Amino acid sequence: MSSRSEATTSHPAGSDQSVSRSGLAFAISAYALWGVLPIYFIALAPSGPMEIVAWRVLFSLVFCALLIAVTRAWRPFAVLLRDRRVVLTMGLAGILIFVNWQTYVFATLTGQVVEAALGYFINPIVTVFLGVLVLRERLNATQWVAVGISIVAVVVLAFGYGQLPWIALVLAFSFGFYGLIKKRVGPKVDAVSGLTLETAWLAPLAVIQLVFVAMTTGLTIGTVSAWHTVLLLLAGAVTAVPLLLFAAASRRLPLVFMGFIQYFAPFIQFLVGVVVLQEPMPLERWIGFGLVWVALVVLTFDLVRGVRTARRTAAEPI
Repeated sequence: MSSRSEATTSHPAGSDQSVSRSGLAFAISAYALWGVLPIYFIALAPSGPMEIVAWRVLFSLVFCALLIAVTRAWRPFAVLLRDRRVVLTMGLAGILIFVNWQTYVFATLTGQVVEAALGYFINPIVTVFLGVLVLRERLNATQWVAVGISIVAVVVLAFGYGQLPWIALVLAFSFGFYGLIKKRVGPKVDAVSGLTLETAWLAPLAVIQLVFVAMTTGLTIGTVSAWHTVLLLLAGAVTAVPLLLFAAASRRLPLVFMGFIQYFAPFIQFLVGVVVLQEPMPLERWIGFGLVWVALVVLTFDLVRGVRTARRTAAEPI
């Protein structure tokens, strides 16, 4: 018997329940932090998107390096560095997350938080769609219905905006492709090591951005207030902590739970945009968001049905 089996035997009643509670706490904390990110970025004014993202990259790299040093995880990280395929793959992932960060911060600072929230609402549907295009996966009828409804939603929103909701689409597709790459790497790369490799690739680009900002509008760090400087210095922790909480939750919760909780972040962002920042919500936008939410309900129903079918199949005697 393994030590894990012995531990389960010793605490038959409370073990699984405590693990589930901790997993839920980690997941809700991660998505709640992602949900209030717009408020954090707005508090960084008058810093612009290019400066904020550059500091976010560099301070995330520093934070992750310190975390690896404190946890003495240099040896497994060094093993990853010797895997050329993993290193190059994380470089591509870094480019995608850089595009995602840059677009998201730009949306936040230009009063387009609601559209950014839309991007993360349609991200699960985009992920399903990318599975068909890239991985040649087959969708069932329910999944096609969800994809179809989401396409109609984008058309309605484009009509309401007078143009394609490009911020939402860039956020959804950049994070969708980022998720595909992370799926290819699998459990080989943990959250901290992955973010370390990604930000290491992006560090030269971040330095170039800072030089450009310094030569044009001027850097704001250390020139506004002590509070502003502290907030910029916390960019690394603000980036890394939700990722670590998410990784911890993923190890403790079933996929169906993560599927439900992933909507917390865009829902909070939506509330921040509508209630706190009072962004306009004309009828066309409400209809478009309503269609997206219907598509998500359809997709979630299919997910729950698939999990139940898998459980029944596993329970049948061979």
